[in-house]
Amino acid sequence: MTSPDTATLLEDAADRIADISRPDLQIMLRRAALRLRNAGGISMDDDVEEALRDLAGEFGMTRNDTIRFIVREWMEKNLYLPVHHLEEDGDVDGSA
Repeated sequence: MTSPDTATLLEDAADRIADISRPDLQIMLRRAALRLRNAGGISMDDDVEEALRDLAGEFGMTRNDTIRFIVREWMEKNLYLPVHHLEEDGDVDGSA
């Protein structure tokens, strides 16, 4: 599992603002400011934006996370990235 992204950390901090130390809050806010400053938006055609919103809602993800997911899946399927392999003894969801 990956570490939580900056937005998740900020949302968590907002939910428990009284428990967050000032230095931790400063670090999170500086990270957020840096990400905003360096953010380069990707604009899509209206029909693609609508499909992304629908898909993001289905996945329970943000628009940007959905785009990252789609690009990674496409790159793995087209062999631009190595495919994630499951360990033989590892846990899996579902049943066969």
